[in-house]
Amino acid sequence: MRMSKKTILDNLNSHRLSILKLVRTALISLAITQAVTAFVLLLVSSLRNRHKYQYSFPHVESAEVEVGQNKLQLYCYGRELYAAMLAAIDNARETIYLESFIWKDDALGQEFKEHLMRKAAEGVSVYVIYDGFGNLVVPRAFKNPASFHPVHALGYQSIRRFWHIIDPRHYALDHRKLLAVDGTIGFIGGYNLGSLYAMSWRDTHLRIEGPAAADIAQSFIDFWNRSCRKYNKITRRYQRHFDPLITLWGNDALRLTFPIRDMYIENIDRAEHTILLTNAYFVPDHTLLDALKAAASRGVDVRILVPWISNHIIVDWVSHGYFSECLKAGIRIFGYRHTMLHAKTCTIDGQWSTIGTANLDRLSSIGNFEINVEVFSREFAQQMQQLFACDTADMCEITLESWHHRSWYAKFAERILSPLRFIS
Repeated sequence: MRMSKKTILDNLNSHRLSILKLVRTALISLAITQAVTAFVLLLVSSLRNRHKYQYSFPHVESAEVEVGQNKLQLYCYGRELYAAMLAAIDNARETIYLESFIWKDDALGQEFKEHLMRKAAEGVSVYVIYDGFGNLVVPRAFKNPASFHPVHALGYQSIRRFWHIIDPRHYALDHRKLLAVDGTIGFIGGYNLGSLYAMSWRDTHLRIEGPAAADIAQSFIDFWNRSCRKYNKITRRYQRHFDPLITLWGNDALRLTFPIRDMYIENIDRAEHTILLTNAYFVPDHTLLDALKAAASRGVDVRILVPWISNHIIVDWVSHGYFSECLKAGIRIFGYRHTMLHAKTCTIDGQWSTIGTANLDRLSSIGNFEINVEVFSREFAQQMQQLFACDTADMCEITLESWHHRSWYAKFAERILSPLRFIS
């Protein structure tokens, strides 16, 4: 018996609806499973954080290095870095520009604020920027721009107009951390401002004294003038210098320019001997990951150091989902276990190095405002190699065999959370 055309269409529509229901049910089930997994991990993280950070860990003291016309000083211990930053602030004569993603209202945060306000009262032009979202948990009384007077303060808000809500570019955060004094001294790296970071976090920062510091100052000025009210723009301008040895790179979300990721890929592609990469949140895109795997396949000694337990447990598990692929490609992975590792650095072939604020995840690569400096110097690269050796000296290397035998629930969590790598 022949079926009518209408019956056939009805049956097709019925099958289509059934398939759509199955897909919808599967997606809802996956979302619920991800949410439950994330909740459990966050609960574990909250319990774990009570006993998390140590107050001592191996670190090196590096000597000042001359690179061209600039003097470079490497810092990997917060207390020493903050002392150097405060000294630079106290000796300022003309301008101080300070930018930080997080600025805690604790003893150290208050100390920085007091030093800056004192210099502003002496007549130094002092400008500060902090990210509004990054400081949501900081009391309003501390971060109120009026409380900084006579310092010029800006709490960066990515969404300032109603129509910004529909523009993805305006969801970018100001993740930069820098200090520029008189256009002659600059600091750049991963350290936020807070007592926690002074002795309990392992991070990396760089002090630059010389013409390259003007680039850091001008980068601050450009960001301030685009973000402030028209009547409060900075009119001073520092002369920039083309320097083949030291280059500043900045991700600009509003202009959709993200050169830091390209900088990494280009130099990884050039590597012939060693790649020593340290990153707090290792969630690379396919192009960057393929570049690292290709380097390992041509005989480059690729080593990656990541925090074994970071301050974002979900990102940890998402990051762990890459380990099998990396290990199979011949990439060596080390898990830093002393404390929270927040550094974002890389050194290649004993010649090229970078230090900055950009993590190797989507938010930093193609999302937030970031800033990195790249340095071409054998002497400085040697210091970076020594720092990496210190960080990995007593760390357990993750082998393919040991990783293959990790617990079933670890493998399950990694698979369930793997779709989050595209928004991490």
